[in-house]
Amino acid sequence: MLTRATVPADRVRAWIIVIDTAGHAMTEVDSVFPQALADAGEDPKLPALIHYQLTWRAVRVDGDFDRAREEAAHSAALAAQADDRYNELMALAFQAQIETLMGHPDAPATIKRALKEPQDPRVACHHNGAGYSRFRWLIMSDQLSEARATVTALLREVQRTGAVESEVHFLRGVAETELRSGHCGRALDLARESLMMARDTGIGEVASAVLTSLGEASGGDVERALELAREAVEHAERDGDQMYVSRALTALGYAQLVAGDAQGTVRSLRRVRELEHGLGITDPARGRWQGDLAEALVRIGEVREAQDVIEVTREQALRLGRESVLAVLDRAEALLRAARGEHDAAVAQLTSVQDRLAKLGHGLEEARTAFAVAQLRTRRAGPTSYDEAARLFRRCRALPWLRQVDAATAQPAGAPEPPAPAPTADALEGLASMERQVAALVMEGATNREIAARLFISVKTVEATLTRVYRKLGIRSRVDIVRLAAGRRTK
Repeated sequence: MLTRATVPADRVRAWIIVIDTAGHAMTEVDSVFPQALADAGEDPKLPALIHYQLTWRAVRVDGDFDRAREEAAHSAALAAQADDRYNELMALAFQAQIETLMGHPDAPATIKRALKEPQDPRVACHHNGAGYSRFRWLIMSDQLSEARATVTALLREVQRTGAVESEVHFLRGVAETELRSGHCGRALDLARESLMMARDTGIGEVASAVLTSLGEASGGDVERALELAREAVEHAERDGDQMYVSRALTALGYAQLVAGDAQGTVRSLRRVRELEHGLGITDPARGRWQGDLAEALVRIGEVREAQDVIEVTREQALRLGRESVLAVLDRAEALLRAARGEHDAAVAQLTSVQDRLAKLGHGLEEARTAFAVAQLRTRRAGPTSYDEAARLFRRCRALPWLRQVDAATAQPAGAPEPPAPAPTADALEGLASMERQVAALVMEGATNREIAARLFISVKTVEATLTRVYRKLGIRSRVDIVRLAAGRRTK
């Protein structure tokens, strides 16, 4: 087409197809954009199409939300000038999504503009249309019932019309709403369905893997959750998609927290914090990772950093009115108080948090808070029961969390948790072959990059293998591996 066509509209449509085939790997078609803009000429309708695609590029490749917002607004203005209502609405909807993630004060007004009549039925049920923008605003604003009704209606319509890409998208939306509401079993079923459909069609695989990881960590298999999250991180990094690198790392950090790997959680979520700062994402309701990071930091004794995360995020959440985020931050702060010896104040704060989360309808977070209350009371050697936490986790079908309750109740009431046995040098023999090789090279003082080169594997694989080694040996760092090796040599 591009070797034959001379009509600008035909050439621009062909360039758009080339751009679309790149999917999330938009760096592969960077050279296309100036050629497409040159072919578009003076007709405002054609440059509007290219600037809409440049909005996606600014998000996925550059991670520049300010630039993306400008491109979306410019695309909408050009489309309006050309009396192209369809593309005007699509650009406005995308602008609204970007502003929502940025915590921009114009987001509600832009959503209203995108929903203003006359509407185009093709946009109304599009996964990048105003209906979905409104759904995202609702779920981030803790309006879970309305969010569920909105995205369920969108899903039914696209299932009726056969719009597969939008169906995959809206399946994830329903699953996310169910997960936030604490219906972990239902959420996991929907997430798995979206992942199967995504892999069958090649549409939205990373996004579906991320959501399925969150579902598995909450209501299924934690090892599967870790596997999916790591695959998603690797895929997003290969595509150069900064947005989905952040999302995949968020899922990985949560799965690591559920697995008991606080060090791994901190590593993953520190990267998310850095990425989102660079992207300009300020709304903490977008990924809801801040509470998990603060909790993991408390677990490893990094209380100052935990306090900083809480304070910075609280300021943003207060500005935007994100009530569930504020409640989860208060839970992390209560754990921080407990770490400082303020147990009574911590229990009182957690009890208040549990009540607030219940009223907001965040069932799983409510159950997690009840579990934290029971754990603190047990440490104080007072009368305690994990019955409430177990009941709430069962109601959510949060099986990985329920297993943690079972492990906690196996301890005598009021007794402190016995310290984990110190790993012995012989424990190294219990590692898998790859784990032993990586550990052996650590003992020699090799860096992760040097280990990757010597074993012909990626640096990410080295990091993941070391995480498993730490967990299996009950240690926290490379230094501990060296100490084990020294212990073995002195036998």
